[in-house]
Amino acid sequence: QESPRSWTQAHIFAASLCGISAEIKLTTSVGRLFTYEVMRETFQGYFDSYSLKLYTGVLHDDPMIFKCNQQYFPDLPEWLRFIQRHPSENGFLYGTPTSPGKTFIEIYAVNKNSYDTVRNLLVIKAVPEKMLPYQAEFFIELREIEKVLPSSVQSEIKQDLQKLWNNEALEIVNITNALDRGGRVPLPLAGHYEGVYVKVGSKKYFSRCLQRVMTPEYQRQCAAGDKVKVPGECHFCKIPSNCITWCKTKLFDRTKMEPAPPAPTMGSGILEDGGYFDPPESPPSRDYFPDYIVSVIVPLIIAFLLLFVLNLYHQQTIHGNTEELRSMAAQRGVPPPLSTLPMFNSRTGERASPVQSDSIPLIMAQQ
Repeated sequence: QESPRSWTQAHIFAASLCGISAEIKLTTSVGRLFTYEVMRETFQGYFDSYSLKLYTGVLHDDPMIFKCNQQYFPDLPEWLRFIQRHPSENGFLYGTPTSPGKTFIEIYAVNKNSYDTVRNLLVIKAVPEKMLPYQAEFFIELREIEKVLPSSVQSEIKQDLQKLWNNEALEIVNITNALDRGGRVPLPLAGHYEGVYVKVGSKKYFSRCLQRVMTPEYQRQCAAGDKVKVPGECHFCKIPSNCITWCKTKLFDRTKMEPAPPAPTMGSGILEDGGYFDPPESPPSRDYFPDYIVSVIVPLIIAFLLLFVLNLYHQQTIHGNTEELRSMAAQRGVPPPLSTLPMFNSRTGERASPVQSDSIPLIMAQQ
C-alpha cells in the first residue's frame, strides 16, 4: 500500500483576510485507509504572519487545538475520525471511505496563547476501487491510535503482516481505536495502552499461518481463555510494540459473503386500496378493585394497627410511671400534700365529699 502522501496532491492557495488560509485537495480510494496529519508547523506560520512575529527571526511553538467538521455540518462524516491528545501535538484525520465522492472538511486551529483562529479547507475525493476479497484483522495491544497513524509506523506493521501472510501485495483497509470497539480505558500508568485494531486486505488467499485461525484447536484454546502465543514459525514481530494478539485475529472471506439486498424501488407514494379497515377490538375490561385493596386498604389497616399498638404502649408506660411515683411517695412516711387529694379547698384546707361539692353552687363554695 502506498502512503497517503503518495496518493494525494496538495494545492495551497493564497492566504486571504477572511480566515481561510489554504485549501488542500487529497485523493484516496474507497475501501482503503485514509490518513492526514494536521501539522502544527503549518498553522504556526499563519499565526506568526498575522502577529508579525515572522519578521523577528524567532521560531515560535505555540500550543494549539484543532477542531474538524464537515462543511455546513457540526460533526465529521460517519467514516472519518479525528484525534489530538495534547495541544503540543499534531492531529490526525483517519478513516475508510465507503462510497465515492467529495467530502469537504473544515479544520480550525485555535492558538492557545493569542486565541487567534485559522481555518483550512480539506477536500477529500474518494474514487471507486475494487473490494479486496480476503481481509484479516489483527489486534495490537501495546499501541495507541495516534502512534500507528504516521506512515512510517504503518510501514513497519505492514512489513510484519506481509511476512505473516506470505504476501507482499497487502493494503491497510482500516485502523480502529480499541475504545471505539468497546474496550476499557487503560490506567494512566506506564505500560498500559488502549490498543488498536488493524485490518489489511489482499487479492491472495490466506497463508498457512493465518489458516490456523480457522482450526477447531485454535477456537477451543481461545474460548477457554488461555493466553495463546503466536506459533514460532508464524512469529514475525521485530518491534515488541507491534506484536499482535493471536487470539483476537479474525479472517474475512468476502467471496463467500451474501451480496447486499437490492435497494427498494421507489413507488408513486399513494397507498393501494386495501378494502374496508376493521379496527381491532378494544382490550378486555379489568377489575382494579383487588389492586386498590392491596395498594391502599391494606397499608391503611397496617398503619392503624401500628398506631393502636403504640398508643397502648404509651398508656401502659404512663400508668407504670405513675404507680412508681406513688410508691416512692408512700415510702417517705409523711402525709401526701393536700393539693394531691381529691376535692381539696385551697382556702379552708378542708376536703369535701363529691356529693356535697356537687350540691353546693360554685359561687357559694368560693365564699
